[in-house]
Amino acid sequence: MFIISMGYLKKLMIGCWLLLPLTMLLAAAPTAHREGTAASVPTHSRSTAVHATDKAAPDSHTGEHHGLPLVAPRLQDSFISNSMLVTWVVALLVIFFAQRATRQMKAIPDGAQNFWEWMVESLHDLLESIIGPKMIQKSFWFFATIFIFILSCNWLGLLPGFGTIGWGHATEHGFQVTTPLLRGGNADLNMTLAMALLFFALWLVWSIQENGMVGFILHIFGPKGDMKGVLGFLMIFVFLFVGVLELVSIMFRPVSLTFRLFGNIYGGENMLEAMSNLIGGPAWAQFLGSSLIPIPFYFLEVLVGFVQALVFMLLTAVFTMLMCTHEEGHEKGSH
Repeated sequence: MFIISMGYLKKLMIGCWLLLPLTMLLAAAPTAHREGTAASVPTHSRSTAVHATDKAAPDSHTGEHHGLPLVAPRLQDSFISNSMLVTWVVALLVIFFAQRATRQMKAIPDGAQNFWEWMVESLHDLLESIIGPKMIQKSFWFFATIFIFILSCNWLGLLPGFGTIGWGHATEHGFQVTTPLLRGGNADLNMTLAMALLFFALWLVWSIQENGMVGFILHIFGPKGDMKGVLGFLMIFVFLFVGVLELVSIMFRPVSLTFRLFGNIYGGENMLEAMSNLIGGPAWAQFLGSSLIPIPFYFLEVLVGFVQALVFMLLTAVFTMLMCTHEEGHEKGSH
C-alpha cells in the first residue's frame, strides 16, 4: 500500500487539475442551449427555493413546477457557472485530503492514511485485472482520478445548501432563489463532456503508443484470423466494412460517456427537486422533521452517485483494454 500511494499521489493531483482548464474552456464557449435560452429559462434549483422561515415552496401555492434548468447559470454575468465552481471546490478538497493523508507516511497506516491507501490499492487491483500490469503503470492516475472526482462531485451535490443558497428576489411567499450559488458538477453537460474528451485524447495517445500508427489502423480495419485463399481475400472487404462500423462506434464513445453520466445525475437532481416540491421545502430539511418521503430517494441518489462513478471508470478502462491490451507474446502492431 505504501509504495502505491506515494507513487501515484502526484499523478492523482495532476489529474484533478487537468479537468479544470477543459471545463473552463467548454463553459466559456456557447453551447446549443446556452445562447438565447439561458436568460429565458427560470433558474430554479433543487428546492425551487424559499427562505428558511417559509414552510412551503412557491410552487405548492401556484401549482406550477419548475425543474432544474438544463443550462447551469453563470454567476453575476461572469464566465463561471455554479457547477464549475463546485468542480473547483471538489478538486481542491481531493488534493487537500490526499496531501493531508500522505503528509507523514507510516509503515503501519492509520486514520486518513489508512483510508487513502485502502482506496488507492483497491482501485489499483481492480483496474490491473482489467487493463493488465503494463497499462496500469501508464494510465492508473487517470482512472483513479476520474472515479474519485466523479464520486466526490456526485455526493457533494447532495449536501444542504445546493440549490438553497444564492441570488433571488422577494415574493409574496418569501425569498425565492433564482440563481443558486452551487449546483452538482456532473449535472452540467460541459463537465461530463470535458471528462469524456480528455479520456478520448488520452485513449488515442495510449493506443498509438502501444500499437504504433500502422498497428492502430490494422487493429480497426485489418483482417482477423488465419484465413487464406479466396475466402481470406473476400474477408478483407468484410473486415473493412466492420472497421468502418468500429470507427463510428469509437467516435460515439465520448458522446455516450457524456450523456450517460449527465443524464443520470441531472435526472436525480430533478427527482430531488420534485420531492422538495411535494413536501413543501428542501428535501434534506425533512430529515429533521416527521416526513420520511425523501429518505429513500436520498439513499437512492447516494447509490446512483457511486454506481455512475464506477461505470464511467470501468467503461473507460474497458475501452482502453480493447485497444491497448494484447495477449502474451502478441507482437506490437500485429494481429
